[in-house]
Amino acid sequence: MTTICVDQPATDARAWAASVTMAATVFTVVTAEMLPVGLLTPMSDTLHITEGTAGLSLTVTGIVSAVASPVLPLLLGKLDRRTVLSGLMVLLAAAAFIAAAAPVYPIFLAARVLMGVSIGGVWLFTVSLARRVVPEHAAGPATSLIFSGIGIASVLGIPAGAYVGELVGWRWAFAGVGLIALGLTVALSIFLPNLPPECAVRLADVREVLQIKQVRVGLVLVALIVTGHFAAYTYIRPLLEPHTGPALIGTLLLAYGVAGVIGNFLTGALRPTRALAVIAGGIALTALAMPVLGTTLAGSLVLLVIWGLAYGGTSVSTQAWGHAAAPSAPESSSAVLVGIYNGSIALGAFTGGQVADHLGTTTVTWLPAILATAALVVLLANRRQRG
Repeated sequence: MTTICVDQPATDARAWAASVTMAATVFTVVTAEMLPVGLLTPMSDTLHITEGTAGLSLTVTGIVSAVASPVLPLLLGKLDRRTVLSGLMVLLAAAAFIAAAAPVYPIFLAARVLMGVSIGGVWLFTVSLARRVVPEHAAGPATSLIFSGIGIASVLGIPAGAYVGELVGWRWAFAGVGLIALGLTVALSIFLPNLPPECAVRLADVREVLQIKQVRVGLVLVALIVTGHFAAYTYIRPLLEPHTGPALIGTLLLAYGVAGVIGNFLTGALRPTRALAVIAGGIALTALAMPVLGTTLAGSLVLLVIWGLAYGGTSVSTQAWGHAAAPSAPESSSAVLVGIYNGSIALGAFTGGQVADHLGTTTVTWLPAILATAALVVLLANRRQRG
């Protein structure tokens, strides 16, 4: 297959502007995906649904993202990547505005489906673009910058949405995402160079990657950690409100977010195996302690900080694991990882919602405790086999 070469960017300044724009793009789509977490209670009140049903909006988006990430490269393989990313951000803006104006839950869910298409595509297409918009020597830092958008959005996007929801209402939080998406559409068209596709991801490439044992182990770890995390974190607002009150939710989530950003850089400096062990152990311990120590404002604050420190490095650590397992196939391994990651978000939100609706919100913390402990077992077993 012939690989299409791409000219280097005209200047370093434009190259880094492109990288920052892509990082902001990733931040925005992940924030859009996670937004219901911080707005679950007011959304459920306005749309006249249970909190578990409101959490399904995260499930729907995760499922669509998981399907879109491997399918879109096959459908859009011949299009310039700058055009593709700009189009996906226009789609995100339209979906956000529809969600903001939705009078009933089915329309809101339809908007979340459209968001899922955009999110899955942006996650995947940005994976391999860093090395094409900056000089070769800067490819590593640029890639880290772009992927930081995922981790930072996962921990800061939610409190930002919660704050906006408290100040002016949850609908304006979605509208704000739409406005940001439109602005980034313009920025992408200005700063990104022409990016004709290289070798497209084929189904055969994905099958080959899945034959690598360490890739499969990494996907199991992603499924266990991310499913467990979102089974509880999707419902963190109704979990905290009885002990803290709605006015302090944004502040607590902001503390979690700041800790998550710190955790993103701390665990990113560790080897993937050690980082994922720290992440899984931190989540398991926090989840076990939440029903006992999280019944006061101080206890909730401390546990959320620990939770943020633990989970904050998940994106960068799982990406590092995938790259180490399949260094010659970054797009294929990333396509699989993105699919499993988003599918796990969907499964976690759905499972947590079922538990919350049938057994009570306080019981959802058992799910991350069990699944994160299972991830530790997988890590230990894999270490023994490798040793």
